[in-house]
Amino acid sequence: MSSQSGAQGPTRRELLRAAAAGSLALFTADSASGSDRRPSAPRSALPPLEGVLDVIIIGGGLAGLTAARDLPIAGNDSFVVLEAQDRVGGRTLNHELRDGYVSEAGGQWIGPGHTAIADLARQLHIDTFKSRYDGKAVNRMGDGYFEADADGGVDVDESLVAKFDALAEEVPSEKPWTVPRAEELDRMSVADWLEKNGGTPIDRLTWQFSSILTNGTPMTNLSLLYYLSMINFAGGFVPLNGQKDGAQETRFVGGSQLLSIRIAEALADRVRLATPVQRISGWDGPVTEVHTPAGVYRAKQVILALSPPLCQRIEFSPVLPKARAELQRRWPAHGPMAKTAMVYDSPFWFDDGYNGQIASVDGPLIWSFDNSPPDERFGVINAFMRAAMMPSDHDAAMRLVASVYAETWGDDRYLEPLEFHAHDWGQDPYSITCVSPMPPGLLTSGLMPALTEPVGSLLWAGTETAEIWNGYMDGAVRSGHKAALLALHRLASAGAV
Repeated sequence: MSSQSGAQGPTRRELLRAAAAGSLALFTADSASGSDRRPSAPRSALPPLEGVLDVIIIGGGLAGLTAARDLPIAGNDSFVVLEAQDRVGGRTLNHELRDGYVSEAGGQWIGPGHTAIADLARQLHIDTFKSRYDGKAVNRMGDGYFEADADGGVDVDESLVAKFDALAEEVPSEKPWTVPRAEELDRMSVADWLEKNGGTPIDRLTWQFSSILTNGTPMTNLSLLYYLSMINFAGGFVPLNGQKDGAQETRFVGGSQLLSIRIAEALADRVRLATPVQRISGWDGPVTEVHTPAGVYRAKQVILALSPPLCQRIEFSPVLPKARAELQRRWPAHGPMAKTAMVYDSPFWFDDGYNGQIASVDGPLIWSFDNSPPDERFGVINAFMRAAMMPSDHDAAMRLVASVYAETWGDDRYLEPLEFHAHDWGQDPYSITCVSPMPPGLLTSGLMPALTEPVGSLLWAGTETAEIWNGYMDGAVRSGHKAALLALHRLASAGAV
């Protein structure tokens, strides 16, 4: 890692020594309390911190809060987190259900290889449990449907998957645009590859579901190079898309947003909610000014833990370098997806031999699945919905989703839910989209180095910047660790630590 002067940054041993000195106690004592509340203080009312901080972190999702948590562990408490929304968590969000339980409205699963977020959860004393997927799933197209028992796997042609996985071995997840065949693979969509390699209609259907659920877009709009890089970091097509031994295997007790809530509670007034950043000036000098409706914050380093298109909402003075500005402009900004949660008095679908899963080629529903609490005190079915086909009226949306369940499983009990929750991520003002579907051509456009290259005092974080598991919660945590370490290194190089 390069520095801006001849001084060296803190070593791993020095960072660990700083943690042992006492900062770590801040997080272990508070997180052990078992609280799963949202941060209670209306921190937007607080005025900007006086003087020049070492670090300002923009964004209170997993990436930004992970970076913020690392700073005091390393002995630096000169920082603040600015979050535009009135909550923390970014693209993780809990629906609060009865009896203190939750259902996740955003990202929710981890699996093998998600070591960064699993470690963070253990440090925060947050337990995990396995998804339940035993029973029959239903596949629908129009009025027709068939039942199958995939047992948490993915029902695809094994020889086709083996061929795809072998190709993915040539495309590392880090900087996939640098591989010898990058331009050829990036020009192709996943659909193009399937057509050339003899995928059957059933194979195309399975891959289409996988593309929409994982990337928020049909496989005709998804770069083959990008998807191969995802298969590479997951260790195969099936681990990426399956539940059993896959990326959709494990959930957090208390919901995924609880990680951000726990960190924010420990950081207290270092987290400022409802504080959107409007303008960043002087990033090319020793002190950068970050302008908000509450006032101006000043710092030596600024971590933007935001998806690239969200950076478009901030005015930069001077303007950003051409490559970075163009990357933000061209980055996929809308993968429309809505997620619902339907609550019943019990998960009775398991008694009927079903696992709560419906995959639908058309209609408002894309995929439903069991999302009941670990003790199954009541039943919850979550679903990814086609947002454009969902009524805006809450009760009408509830009736629509319930009718799909009742019709598919032939049981009127689904028409009488106890609760219904819905969240359209395309309408979320500070998330824009739940994922970033990478279209053909962008990876090899020459713009990708600007995704992570520091610009003056500006450092970039967020799941999109991770070297592995980008697009996932684990990638967000990894990017937060990296950004904090880079900020500390640059401060040390300038003699500030």
